[in-house]
Amino acid sequence: MYTKIMITGCLEVVTGLHIGGSDAFSAIGSVDSPVVRDSLERIPMIPGSSLKGKMRTLLAKYYNETIAKSQDDDDEKIIRLFGSASKNSKYKTGRLLYSDMTIANADELRKRGADSLTEVKFENTINRISAVATPRQIERVIRGAKFDLNLVYEYYGQDTEELIEDFEIICTGFTLLEYDYIGGSGSRGYGRISFSSLAAKAVVGEIPDDVDNRVTQMLLNVGSENGI
Repeated sequence: MYTKIMITGCLEVVTGLHIGGSDAFSAIGSVDSPVVRDSLERIPMIPGSSLKGKMRTLLAKYYNETIAKSQDDDDEKIIRLFGSASKNSKYKTGRLLYSDMTIANADELRKRGADSLTEVKFENTINRISAVATPRQIERVIRGAKFDLNLVYEYYGQDTEELIEDFEIICTGFTLLEYDYIGGSGSRGYGRISFSSLAAKAVVGEIPDDVDNRVTQMLLNVGSENGI
């Protein structure tokens, strides 16, 4: 059974989000740390690598019995989804394919009164001995910004229980992300997110109705309000 299942939904920014972009050509007086943007439309984006990396890190903390020295030492369930570069691993390529995301509700935000899709937060680092302040400007995607989530889960095999277990891990990853943050400065309140309208659809091949129903219910139950 060869199957590709598309996982869709909405990722909403709950607190200002900063995923840094290049400031190599910033003008004097511009923001010290800009957010990463889509090169074509110049709107803020969330790289798939940012979501993938943070999700894997959180799942490793949750499932690994000990602290892994490298990603190749992660629990087999995690390697199954994310892959491994180890010569000894039977899961070279992960089953999850991530996509970059750009803001999906820009017009809505402007109608609600937003002058821009980003904001600039001023911060200071204070030298404890000299009391000298070093100010900096951090650009953040504003709260309320929504991004279209798009992941593809690829499966080849007959064991539907393994497929169901994979989705349990994926849903755990989504919930862990809601309890954590993505991007930088999460300990200072940046980067909280929430998921909604999560759904799965087989776009290549088919999955049995009972498996489809279980997967759908798991996605509907995702959320920090439900816990894990």
